[in-house]
Amino acid sequence: MSETTALGLSARTGSVMVAFTVIFTAVMAFTYGATKTQIEASATEEKMKLISEVLPATAYDNVLLDDVITVGPTRELGLDDGGHIYRARKAGQPAALLLEATAPDGYSGRIELIVAVRADGGVSGVRAVTHRETPGLGDYIDPKKDKNKKSPWITQFAELKAADLPRCKLTKDGGQIAYHTGATISARAVTQAVARAAGYAAANHDRLFAAPSGDKL
Repeated sequence: MSETTALGLSARTGSVMVAFTVIFTAVMAFTYGATKTQIEASATEEKMKLISEVLPATAYDNVLLDDVITVGPTRELGLDDGGHIYRARKAGQPAALLLEATAPDGYSGRIELIVAVRADGGVSGVRAVTHRETPGLGDYIDPKKDKNKKSPWITQFAELKAADLPRCKLTKDGGQIAYHTGATISARAVTQAVARAAGYAAANHDRLFAAPSGDKL
């Protein structure tokens, strides 16, 4: 093969590769654009579904997911890398704070939570967002896995008023939160995390509601 032929073949091969790259990039961009809106809508739906489990829709009238602030590493919330706090308002007045929080000391590791604390300091609800607790033992912190479907363990927190927070402990620790015998570590970790989050919300209530949406504290 002559040098001229080889150069021509190399040039054609390069052109084909460039054309392939351009077409592939265009297809990927189109696919991303077509699915991005759907993905975002699905994520928003999942967030709102979780929020509805800890705070009734009748408790607020603002666009909750838009009324959000970011916090940096926060020991009281167990957040090593920071997280988000959503503000619920009714007729312009503070209604509740929804805090991302973490129980760092679960039996099988960290337990990610969302804790809703009403403006009066009481707890509206709590859910475990992610966890790796032992199936059939400590995973009853998740209502989807709790065998008691009528009254899942984690719904106890929705009964806590501000005056009850000092007793936000397991009954074996002198508090009012029941637990499953032989499976206390997960329950204790969540209970302590809820108490810390509620205390943080109460101590920082005015500052958290006053911060402009989108701010990082």
